[in-house]
Amino acid sequence: MYDVKSHLHEVLSQLPQGVRLVAISKYHPNEYIEAAYAEGQRIFGESHEQELRQKHTSLPQDIEWHFIGHLQTNKVKYIAPYVTMIEAVDSLKLLREINKQAERCNRVIKVLLELHIAEEATKYGLTLDACRELLEAGEWRQMQHIQICGLMMMASFVDDQEQIRREMLTARDFYDEVKARYFADDAAFCERSWGMSDDYRIAIETGSTMVRIGTAIFGPRVY
Repeated sequence: MYDVKSHLHEVLSQLPQGVRLVAISKYHPNEYIEAAYAEGQRIFGESHEQELRQKHTSLPQDIEWHFIGHLQTNKVKYIAPYVTMIEAVDSLKLLREINKQAERCNRVIKVLLELHIAEEATKYGLTLDACRELLEAGEWRQMQHIQICGLMMMASFVDDQEQIRREMLTARDFYDEVKARYFADDAAFCERSWGMSDDYRIAIETGSTMVRIGTAIFGPRVY
């Protein structure tokens, strides 16, 4: 089996205090997750509802599952009973649906608002202006079953490290703006989720609190 343990420790050794690891386990088998779990890792990220459902039912129940991919509103109901955090909320419509399904389950689901900063058209997310508009409109304040915990973004998939750094710093500055304006008294709004296997070192330097790392821990996708 691929040596998950040593790769996990190699990544963890580079994370300073205050930066948590979301181990991206999509397309990897249960035994890889179990190997990381045995080393104390508890937060795992998935991006396909059916794969997540299978893993949730067959793996330890104290795992914190983060949904990290683009989530269609019609899939929310399937993960609402157990998901810990939905990291990629990119519309008010999705926020409403998460709140509705969480209420049905008598739960509060943590969410991050996804920003579209990268110049790649394939990325999902809210533009900075759209995010400002969503927060300014204030409907989220009435949603009792979601908790907005911060922001998430994906930097451009490029070799230019300065471009990656610029995009992450844009997200960091925007986080500071939003925190001061809407969440100054809300301790739960504290997360900045950016950084993946290729750029997590830059992410740490630009204020990330959660890095989403898969390949550097689990190797190339298995299926």
